[in-house]
Amino acid sequence: MELTDLLPLEKWVELENEIHARSGLESNVFNTDGIQLTDNKISINRLCPVIKATDKGQAFICAAAHMNLANQARDERKTVIEECDAGLMKIVVPIFVDGEFIGAFGACGLLLADGEVDSFLVNKMTGIDEEKIEALCEDLAVIEKNSAEEVAQFIWEKIEAIVSKEGKF
Repeated sequence: MELTDLLPLEKWVELENEIHARSGLESNVFNTDGIQLTDNKISINRLCPVIKATDKGQAFICAAAHMNLANQARDERKTVIEECDAGLMKIVVPIFVDGEFIGAFGACGLLLADGEVDSFLVNKMTGIDEEKIEALCEDLAVIEKNSAEEVAQFIWEKIEAIVSKEGKF
């Protein structure tokens, strides 16, 4: 089963936009290979697009964080809330149909209230100047842990409702 067997692409885009509007997070659905299903681009801060614009940033920060957390969410069969290597919060909700893992929904891009961007690591992984990284973080929005958990629960419930129409979660 594929994600598009559950919903057509335009409905996945609507869900991504709904979660973004509710949470302020960049929101995307991914297949089992970690490939974004839609071409929906929602930039919520100035740092992430700069990181993603570098091959190493996309591969070693963004994609690596998603795959690691998606694998954890798949293995634990539950939502995961962690930080990417840049230090930004990421939520990953696994999508199962009749026990089969078919993808994950990810939401990211805000800074946890007690977190901080690791400009040194971002510099080492991407080559982006640390001063530029720090400047891009000056207006970074913050999310409290309990708010992140509420968003994760909302996403879980949305995915569960979609899946329950097709099969059991």
